[in-house]
Amino acid sequence: MSLKAQITEDMKTAMRAKDMERLGTIRLLQAAIKQKEVDERIVLEDDAAIVAVVDKLIKQRKDSITAFEQANRQDLADKEKAEMAVLQVYLPERMGEAEIAAAVQAIAAAFEAENGRKPAAPDMGKIMGAAKAQLAGKADMGQVSAAVKAVLAG
Repeated sequence: MSLKAQITEDMKTAMRAKDMERLGTIRLLQAAIKQKEVDERIVLEDDAAIVAVVDKLIKQRKDSITAFEQANRQDLADKEKAEMAVLQVYLPERMGEAEIAAAVQAIAAAFEAENGRKPAAPDMGKIMGAAKAQLAGKADMGQVSAAVKAVLAG
């Protein structure tokens, strides 16, 4: 079953169970998917595109949680955390820090072989572009960025 179909089934299940918080979050996700389809005039069929939308929504939740906690609004931060928990169900298993570091090392080695020199700080964009293409949906891009910075510094 595709991820899009799974989301629709989960929405139906939440409706039957009268789980309003879960239902609201799933509807929010479906609205984000529909918005992307309308904006880009495409139909999102592959799971990678859906995972990208889920990733974006989770990043928004993380930013909101940080802002709400700084403003001492724990009630709103808790609501965002609950939404984030529902959204994380739709993400594939994430890579660990060691796996991310190994993948970034491999990308840096490929860059070195291609250009005949070690990657330096100005090459961060090129390395991140290659890492994003290879690791999108599999790893938290914040962790990937930290790993790239560590490789470039070392």
